[in-house]
Amino acid sequence: MTEVCKVYEEHLDKILKAREKLPEEELILEISDFFDALGNPTRLKILFALLEDELCTCDLSNITGLSVSAISHQLRILKDRKIVTYRKDGKNVFYRLDDEHIREILKVALKHMEE
Repeated sequence: MTEVCKVYEEHLDKILKAREKLPEEELILEISDFFDALGNPTRLKILFALLEDELCTCDLSNITGLSVSAISHQLRILKDRKIVTYRKDGKNVFYRLDDEHIREILKVALKHMEE
């Protein structure tokens, strides 16, 4: 059962402080999209694989057991959300986590769930 207040009482000082600290609406939407992208088990599997090293679509297909086409679709979502980036090497495309922040978010999430 969810605990709720037994009486309705607003604490204006706390409300104003919280509203003042809220990010702009556009940024909130971007963050929501970011976490939405992390809410898919296949995409998370891809990201945890990329924690170790950059991988090409064929490598990710093998790791996840999905087709290259299915992996490409998931990578497009992750790329659009600025979670992964890529480089081309001849006919291969190698994906990696976009930056250290992504790596830290994944590590913190894993540690939190393991506790």
